[in-house]
Amino acid sequence: MPDPHAAPRRAAERALDYLENIDDRPVFPSATSDDLRTALGGPFPDDGVSPEQVIDDLADAVEPGLVSVAGGRYFGFVTGGHLTAALGADWLASAWDQNAFTYVSSPAAAVVEEIAGRWIKEVLGLPGGASVGLVTGCQMAHVTCLAAARFEVLRRAGWDVGRAGLTGAPPIKVVTGRQRHATVDRALRLLGLGTDSLALVDVDDQGRMRPDALAAAVDGVAPLIAIVQAGEVNTGSFDPMAEIVPAVHAAGGWVHVDGAFGLWALASSDLSGLAAGAQAADSWAFDAHKWLNVPYDSGVAACAHPAAHRAAMALHGDYLAPTGSEYDAMDFVPDASRRARGMAVYAALRSLGRSGVAEMVDQCCALARRVAAGLATIPGIEVLNDVVLNQVLFDAGERTGELLARVQASGETWFGGTTWAGKPAIRVSVSSWVTTEADIDRAVAAIKAAIE
Repeated sequence: MPDPHAAPRRAAERALDYLENIDDRPVFPSATSDDLRTALGGPFPDDGVSPEQVIDDLADAVEPGLVSVAGGRYFGFVTGGHLTAALGADWLASAWDQNAFTYVSSPAAAVVEEIAGRWIKEVLGLPGGASVGLVTGCQMAHVTCLAAARFEVLRRAGWDVGRAGLTGAPPIKVVTGRQRHATVDRALRLLGLGTDSLALVDVDDQGRMRPDALAAAVDGVAPLIAIVQAGEVNTGSFDPMAEIVPAVHAAGGWVHVDGAFGLWALASSDLSGLAAGAQAADSWAFDAHKWLNVPYDSGVAACAHPAAHRAAMALHGDYLAPTGSEYDAMDFVPDASRRARGMAVYAALRSLGRSGVAEMVDQCCALARRVAAGLATIPGIEVLNDVVLNQVLFDAGERTGELLARVQASGETWFGGTTWAGKPAIRVSVSSWVTTEADIDRAVAAIKAAIE
């Protein structure tokens, strides 16, 4: 009788072989989309092949097109690696195949998510009574938290958006900085608020909202939602939340924190001051697949007002009996059927502990400073930001685009391009637990070789 578990075993072998040899791979692949289509495509076959053959064929075809994000020399976007405990737990979650939308569908998944949520609040110092939902990423965390904000600010204005919808509702003003992340705009579109609801606040040279401009924008406004940043995506800078949060609350508004990666600075005693005031906000959106280094997809939506959170998200049905005091994820996330992504989050937190989370954040930021120091020794390179976190922004004048293309083509490392102050720039994001000083030095050497 064929071994029913041969394919998963083979998949584990191929996965481990890939990880063990990742340092020898180019960071960005050379395979083209046509190469991949040729290897993977063709007409749909009439007959199948063995599961083990499928695994080998898939790995052979796909690996030439993989980006080595699990290695130490990928610095494009803010992409974490995956801690070994988190990866193992994620594999188990797939094997267990739990539908983690309610306690009844998986008591184990529900309790794991409940505990992981509590630990996240503890390590970041968020209010103990806050509600937590694990979502696909910061984009859906924004949607979830801003849905709660929409419900609550309209409730205060005497409008039940859950019953009456938005037609005829008092218009909501959304105040945020000009350097907001693009996911904010999409969340507003998805929620029916639209980007015309935005009142954009001027920022300083690091992308931080100016408190005086914010105060003028919120004066006399209701219903009001303010969105602040903990970690601007290019510079890593933080909006001055210690000033902004009280001003918005005094105006009767809701403060939502876009903390995709930067909110994890709260775990570090050395860096937590950057996010001063964040813990007094009303909701927080951030990722676990960034600085907690768990496999994709894993985001966190936390809300200081559980009743509003539940009112915006809860799923009801005759066959969905409430479980009372047990944690039902369907009350706090926008999806029903969902994988048990809390397993990897729990495993990461359990393997690191409070000190390990802080050490990982501190290490990435120290390595970012090493990047900046290395760049400062290369003629023609200018570092454009104050390196306060894990982001380094630089350019090479008119040669910026050429330099970026050369570095990316080298396979030694990978950075992403961006635009800053209207000009092309290059962004380095140090977010992976596996990155070492040697990886940084190798990346800086690749830049030096490319510009020379």
